[in-house]
Amino acid sequence: MIWKQLILTVSIVRQNIKSNCIEDLLTRGKRLLSSKNIASHNLDAVLLLAEVSGFSREKLITHYNSELSETKSKRYFELLERRYRGECIAYILERKEFWGLNFTVTPAVLVPRPETEILVETALAILRCDTSPKNTCNASGTDIGRSVLDLCTGSGAVAIALKHECPNLEVRAADVSNKALVIARKNAETLGCTITFLQGDLFNALDKQSRFFLVTANAPYIPSGEIDLLMPEVKNEPRLALDGGFDGLEIIRRIIKEAPLFLEKGGYLVLEADPFQMEIIAVLMKDNGFSEPALYKDLAGYNRVIAGKLS
Repeated sequence: MIWKQLILTVSIVRQNIKSNCIEDLLTRGKRLLSSKNIASHNLDAVLLLAEVSGFSREKLITHYNSELSETKSKRYFELLERRYRGECIAYILERKEFWGLNFTVTPAVLVPRPETEILVETALAILRCDTSPKNTCNASGTDIGRSVLDLCTGSGAVAIALKHECPNLEVRAADVSNKALVIARKNAETLGCTITFLQGDLFNALDKQSRFFLVTANAPYIPSGEIDLLMPEVKNEPRLALDGGFDGLEIIRRIIKEAPLFLEKGGYLVLEADPFQMEIIAVLMKDNGFSEPALYKDLAGYNRVIAGKLS
């Protein structure tokens, strides 16, 4: 029934188009997405039309009266229908900007989000400010040589951003999903970053002798019972990258418990999680040998990242 309603809605929008000019297409596209209460309906309609027209967002504005071909107009409505059904804009466009870099994304990976840039910022601050003899990135960004592991790497966004900023880092990245690693390897190659990608369940992807100065992870942290309550576009992302177990901390607990076995003395663990989980995570870190964990806020003012140094 819902699908029939969608077809009817889109058909009405198509029939009401007076022409294939950009202004009319944008108007109808915004109206369609607005009818679904999509908060970003204006921006999404512009992005989708820019995609099919080949124009930049700025050029669309100056070419309001330009006509698109019937083929491009049809393609525009096909993309609008996908967005109307709840598919996120990043999957439709198959790309997402993160840390100023363009990443390929598909439904095999979590879409990189702005708050995860706080994880990258924190990791870089540690690398650049650590005063031990082998600090890797000094204030000028010069690399001396450290080893970093990114767990639950997904699209490879965090690992690639770190390697991009500190080219001489030895970076390894692991994920349990082979499909995700295909995307991560593609991103690393496209963005010119040499990273060793490993398939496996957290630290099981490594040999027992592996040691790192820094371990990062944007692990799944949503409680299993809350996933069905998420926004449609989020629910369409891989459940494997979202589901953190009963209380959302199942995987994070494992990482904190096992990390000391793979960290150098004085090494760091940096995690992204839900702000409401931070108090528990801080206790878990202390119980597993990490000194006073530090919290880092996202742009909304919430504690989004936590970092601990192995005592």
